[in-house]
Amino acid sequence: MAPWTNWAGTEAADPQRIVTPTTTGQILAEIEHALAHRGTVKMVGTGHSFTGISAPVGTMLRPDHCAGIVSVDRDAMTVTVLAGTPLHVLNSELGRLGLSLHNMGDIAEQTIAGATSTGTHGTGGIVASLSAQIAAFTIISGHGEELTASPTSFRDLYDLGRVGLGALGVLTEITLHVEPQFALEAHEQPMTWDAALSSYDELTHDHHHVDVYWFPHTDRVMTKVNDRLAELDGLRPLSRWKHWLDDEFLSNTVFGVLTAVGTHAPRAVPRLNRLASSAQSERSYSDIADRVFTSARRVRFKEMEFAVPREVGLEALKEVRRVIDSSSWRIGFPVEIRSAPADDIALSTASGRDSMYLAFHVPAKADHTAYFAGIEHVLRQYDGRPHWGKMHTLGAEDLAASYPRFEEFLALRDKLDPQRVFTNPYLQRVLGD
Repeated sequence: MAPWTNWAGTEAADPQRIVTPTTTGQILAEIEHALAHRGTVKMVGTGHSFTGISAPVGTMLRPDHCAGIVSVDRDAMTVTVLAGTPLHVLNSELGRLGLSLHNMGDIAEQTIAGATSTGTHGTGGIVASLSAQIAAFTIISGHGEELTASPTSFRDLYDLGRVGLGALGVLTEITLHVEPQFALEAHEQPMTWDAALSSYDELTHDHHHVDVYWFPHTDRVMTKVNDRLAELDGLRPLSRWKHWLDDEFLSNTVFGVLTAVGTHAPRAVPRLNRLASSAQSERSYSDIADRVFTSARRVRFKEMEFAVPREVGLEALKEVRRVIDSSSWRIGFPVEIRSAPADDIALSTASGRDSMYLAFHVPAKADHTAYFAGIEHVLRQYDGRPHWGKMHTLGAEDLAASYPRFEEFLALRDKLDPQRVFTNPYLQRVLGD
């Protein structure tokens, strides 16, 4: 097995050198070594991208010793962290400081560098992505120059590089906007397809965060709404028993068994989906925000996700269902539906437009090819933008048509990394040589 593989097993690489730096100086030395020998450098994260965006070809840098909080500015309400800090570590440290991020995705295993570089996002809120919560960041460029970008320093780098794909430099520090620690009231309930779609606009208007899961080959949907609470007192977290039953046993152990059966016996998938969806029951609870936003994912899968303009999102979803229903595919994972407000980051999937995210999954050992290709074809008709860290087949020409500032990003890349110290096959495909 190659020394580097990603979490889903969809990508592997056999780098020429492996280094675990402990200081910025060591990272700089590796970049200078690559420049001298016309090699490449890639800082890997935890491998939770399904694409090869972080696959190392030349020198692989491990982030193991590049983690932790560097400083806290309570006047500005920002926290500066080393870029290799895993999100679950950051959440824990922020909690100790009485602070929270405004929004986050549904897992917390990634490094903050990997999550922001790929545009990882949650749903709803004032901002959805972690990248849109960046106040400043520091990189070492392909010239070996350390640059700190913010609204007042290297503004073009700040505007273009908060979703930087690892193509502009090695991130060393990231400063994030934070808030006083807050809690969320969560309400989860099963609904029918028609009820969920007819109420979706109302749900997203009335609640802070909305996540919807449709079980293919059924009319069953699970909706999750989270609302901010004004106080931290009187929270009603899930009991240890309820957490184990719902989130470990049913959502991981039992679901893992069902998906394994479905992989080996595709004809059983519709019945298994009905069984899985019927096991979902209504529940309400409240807890500290990151404990509500994130959950454990122990069943390995492959994922593709596209962002479409919010105003055509439900239409696109209906067309997705029509295509699935008329196909021979047997899809054992729910389709996830989320929405996000527009942001101003050049390569963010929500750049310049309110967006709806549609995410598609298959078990890690299942063949995804026909399903993902068929759905990608549908969503491209709705000007869909693929998540940079999730599977897709688009190239630079396709993506340039979706991002008004794509050429500006390429020009900045030429300026910061003319020798392509940070490239790899994935970046060559999506950005060109």
